Amino acid sequence: MSIRPSALLILLSAATFSTGLLAQARDPLQLPDMGSSAGTLITPGEEKQYGEYTLFQLRAYQMLLEDPLLDEYLNRLGNRLASFSDRPQQEFTFFWMHSRDINAFATLGGYVGMNAGLVLTAQTEDEVAAVLAHEISHVTQRHIVRAVERQQKDTLPILLATLGAVVLAQQAGGSSAGNATQAAITSGMALLQQRSINHTRSNEYEADRVGIATLAKAGYQPMAMADFFGRMHRTLRSTIGAEEAPEFLRTHPVTSSRISEAKGRAEGATRPIGFVPPIKPTAEPINPLLPGGMYAHVGLDAPPSRELFPWVQARLRVLSAGSPGQAVDELNRRAVALGASLPEPERYGFALALSRTGEAERALAELAKIRQPPPGFWIELAEAELLHLAGRQAESESAYAQLLALYPDSRPIVLGYADVLIRTGGSEHGRRAQEVLRPLLLRRGDDIALQRSFGRASELAGDIVRASEAHAEASYLSGRAEDALNQLQALKLRDDLDYYQRARIDARIAELTPVVLELRERGIRAGREQQSNRGLEQTTAFRVTQGS
Repeated sequence: MSIRPSALLILLSAATFSTGLLAQARDPLQLPDMGSSAGTLITPGEEKQYGEYTLFQLRAYQMLLEDPLLDEYLNRLGNRLASFSDRPQQEFTFFWMHSRDINAFATLGGYVGMNAGLVLTAQTEDEVAAVLAHEISHVTQRHIVRAVERQQKDTLPILLATLGAVVLAQQAGGSSAGNATQAAITSGMALLQQRSINHTRSNEYEADRVGIATLAKAGYQPMAMADFFGRMHRTLRSTIGAEEAPEFLRTHPVTSSRISEAKGRAEGATRPIGFVPPIKPTAEPINPLLPGGMYAHVGLDAPPSRELFPWVQARLRVLSAGSPGQAVDELNRRAVALGASLPEPERYGFALALSRTGEAERALAELAKIRQPPPGFWIELAEAELLHLAGRQAESESAYAQLLALYPDSRPIVLGYADVLIRTGGSEHGRRAQEVLRPLLLRRGDDIALQRSFGRASELAGDIVRASEAHAEASYLSGRAEDALNQLQALKLRDDLDYYQRARIDARIAELTPVVLELRERGIRAGREQQSNRGLEQTTAFRVTQGS
């Protein structure tokens, strides 16, 4: 008995429904193949590779918001929460998305993205921590890998059952055969969809439960998750259609029962008396011979400080605006709406926006009006940068040198100081920038900002070999592994390399070659052709993630 071609076409469409989610995300972004039901589920190493390359690709598509101060804040917040999770040994990478849509997501390998729009919408740091704890829980509970496994288990049995129903319908013949066939296929598609929805709902509730416990242990208000969900739910009810709802609600379905359950769990969630976190991922082991988990937890027993949060929002509002002029306009409208002068965090944002429109002296005057600065060095760092923009080079360099002496391991200060030296120009400033960058770069070779800055500094200093190596690393960290390999192979052809330079380049070529070969085998474009695909919408990028 043969199946009518039209019925077979619909059936095959139904069969690909559940796998289409992966294919749609993989093809535009060219991510590693996650395997199929005929193969083995991805290993932890492959998870890490997938997450890493996802980040590279998002950077290549210019979807990331990369700022040293904001990066430091997000990673400090995220790592605090991760250290109180039920899998504190899990490595996490937290990063900002430029979009002002209200959303966050987690993907394989512990990579967690936070949209600028979500933080700008949040009313407290606790609400941001709640969303981060939810996404961290998707990772620690292995929801993404479990979703792939569930998909593989469900698709084939449902496909075979649907196929059998279609055959029986075709055997019936007559005018009812077509309707029966369509009904069988529709039922199969609906079952696949419902199994996927049920699994997603289960994951969301579990991430809520685990995330609320993590919030409480980390010292944040566990009720913040229910508060944020409730406000988003009220937003949904006030919108006309689903397409007008915040992205967070389209990817994190919020119902009254879910809010009630979150409130109930929050009421019973408290940080255990005498609780000590088992690990701090960024801490050094007390003794490398001791069992895993024996780490120092300096500062984690103290409650989190929330003083920086409004300043983070102010900086994020400026950096996520469509243009510096738009940021200035937004803050001017804000001042008019308040009918008074801007609060100090927003005055800081106004100064930042002015600096980006070339009004450095006016920006300095705004900073001088701030009487209660945030904790840390945000104001001093802004002043050092503005002095450079105002043409007061000696004062700027002196301010940066003082900050670096106080905070020698600060990434924002190191990058800011080096950038000022590089923009000043000249071989001497290039060598000084190298000296400023080198200590941090030796410990953080996978930092693209440090590599790019070191490459520019080395060019100024006349150190072409080091410049070429740094630019190659930056290419690799931008998702262009093949470009990086080609740059190193071209560098190796120079006849003025000494023994150590050649050995260093050969070693890196040996490390990158299998990476490039594997990417080629998986059909992933790793060269400059990625740069031509700029129009990708953000929603496409997150089809293989949880919480997006």
